[in-house]
Amino acid sequence: MRILSVVLAMFFALILNAAEFSKMPSKGNSAELIQVGENKEWCPICGMKLPAYYKTNHAVKLSDGTSKQYCSIRCLAVDMPAIKDRLKEILVVAVDTDRLINVKDAFYIVGSSVPGTMSSVSKLGFSTKEAALEFQKEHGGELSDFDTVYNKANESLENDVEMVQKRKEKMIYPKGKKLYEVKCQEIDPMEFNLISELKAHITGKNLCKGLKGEEELQPIALYLWEVARFAHSSDRQIDVPKDAKCPVCGMFVAKYPKWAAYIKNEKGEFYFDGVKDMMKFIFNPKDYAHEPFEVLEARVTDYYTLEALDAKDAFYVVGSDVYGPMGNELIPFSKEANAKTFRDDHKGKQIVSFDEITPELVKTLD
Repeated sequence: MRILSVVLAMFFALILNAAEFSKMPSKGNSAELIQVGENKEWCPICGMKLPAYYKTNHAVKLSDGTSKQYCSIRCLAVDMPAIKDRLKEILVVAVDTDRLINVKDAFYIVGSSVPGTMSSVSKLGFSTKEAALEFQKEHGGELSDFDTVYNKANESLENDVEMVQKRKEKMIYPKGKKLYEVKCQEIDPMEFNLISELKAHITGKNLCKGLKGEEELQPIALYLWEVARFAHSSDRQIDVPKDAKCPVCGMFVAKYPKWAAYIKNEKGEFYFDGVKDMMKFIFNPKDYAHEPFEVLEARVTDYYTLEALDAKDAFYVVGSDVYGPMGNELIPFSKEANAKTFRDDHKGKQIVSFDEITPELVKTLD
């Protein structure tokens, strides 16, 4: 009986410690957000409100001058294939100071009594070893560094994604669908490149009436982004298998139907999350463990209509302010007039044909 009492006491102590710890900024402090634009308060991967999970926030500064901020190291790991070629600096919010610091200077506590964000295991950064050890005394966990923690996040990524996905399918999507049908005007999720942009549009235009904050906005956004967005599929689009991975970056192509590209050669079929990666594969197949080949068929997705085009017949806008899953892109159109309109609306630098795309041009996009 005495042993049981001790165990119960320890159990309730862990619950109490977890409950007392808030992931929001400490009292008197504000969240440091380095993204810009109307969507800066939301994670670009999962759409969660960054200040609500501030103490697990991670962020990156990219070589093109842009910044991205994530609710967790898990969402950073999800986005890494898309940003690794442009990565300049990785940051984490230090729990003890509420400021963003370079991850190389951070001391992490992994697996404390504090619940994880988008993960079953929490990973928290601190500005000093002393602060990390002080936290450890109260909340448990192991002292670690960023490289070790990131590797763990990567190793558990598939399980973490599956865990979150099951909850979405069981609870979040149905709730979001119902709320959308009752409270919202018609919204086309295909107009946006990030879930955070979608959420900013909904709130900025007041498209859903009487929302109870993030409690209802997040389910609506997730339903639109992860369910309704794929209802646009038709026999005129590139039919991407659910498990198809881009051979260049490793991302699941089906998640980005607006940017899908495809080639067929004598060895099989390959899918890409953008024209840029498709061209990298065509120009330098050996870089991706493939022998040189002849392209038997190549298709890309028209930016406006989402219909599949023969890649050789398309017009491509280069250097616009619209980014694909892998950053700067070659954006395809079936008509030159549409390409010119897009170029003028989005600060494009030039329009090229398929034959004018060179390895040097593709390299400038990175």
